[in-house]
Amino acid sequence: MSGYDNNPFADPAGDNPFNDPSVTQATNSNLESVDQFSAFPAHPTDSLAVHTTPAAPYQPAVLQPSTEPSPQATAAAAQANLLRQQEELERKAAELDRREQELQTRGSGVKENNWPPLPKFFPIKPCFYQDFSEEIPPEYQRVCKMMYYLWMFNCMTLFLNLLACLAYFTTDASYGVDFGLSILWLILFAPCSFLCWYRPVYKAFKTDSSFSFFFFFFVFFCQVAIFIIQSVGIPKWGNSGWIAAFTIIGTNKAVGAIMITVAILFTMCAVLSVILLKMVHSMYRRTGASFHKAQQEFSQGVLTNKTFQTAAAGAASTAAQGAFQGNN
Repeated sequence: MSGYDNNPFADPAGDNPFNDPSVTQATNSNLESVDQFSAFPAHPTDSLAVHTTPAAPYQPAVLQPSTEPSPQATAAAAQANLLRQQEELERKAAELDRREQELQTRGSGVKENNWPPLPKFFPIKPCFYQDFSEEIPPEYQRVCKMMYYLWMFNCMTLFLNLLACLAYFTTDASYGVDFGLSILWLILFAPCSFLCWYRPVYKAFKTDSSFSFFFFFFVFFCQVAIFIIQSVGIPKWGNSGWIAAFTIIGTNKAVGAIMITVAILFTMCAVLSVILLKMVHSMYRRTGASFHKAQQEFSQGVLTNKTFQTAAAGAASTAAQGAFQGNN
């Protein structure tokens, strides 16, 4: 009877392929379907809020410049430095060439004497050439000019001494000796001081000559002693110094005032000469001059002097002739 309870229109159980136990187990399993699968599983929004770190504000990237110059910049700077040095050297070389040409031009031409500055119509012509800016180095020009001014100041003082002695002579005829000697001192000391100590120091500064320095020191030391004697004013010596001035001021105040003025000038000459002597000596020590160099310069100057050579040759020939005649 069980056979009648079955549905005659139902498919036979054995013919339905989906009734297979393996298929039924696979379709009834708890596995998720493929279309519901997500590679990124969902998370609660709260956990995202906790674990999310806020991004920092955006800042543009700034490239820091390199402190070390590039090899190209270093090479360019070195080349520019070399070019600048080359231009400086070329400029100095051109300046030296120009000065050398000027010196050659001056040396080829004959320098006309310009001292003393006499007028052209005067029968006596200048005897010396003098130019501080051309012949004296710049570091010595100031002292050399001061020596020249001292010489002129000395000449003026000697002239005023002559007038003072003349006034002294008018008060008493016995002082005629002083007036005569004052004329002699003016005629003698004015040119001799120029030749004996001013021109040597001018030449010493011009050529850095040790011999000229030593000659100047020897003569100028004597000149300082003469200045001191003139300022003292020993009677009958032809100087209007302090002693002679105080001797006459009691009898004639006007002549005494003139002589006191001259005594002050002589004292100033003595003081200035001592100061300039020290200044020249300090410069002499910086020039490297020495007594040995002075001896060499003197010997070379004497041996190369044509006058000395002629005199020596004449003396040698005379001695040889005398010896030859004596032997005969």
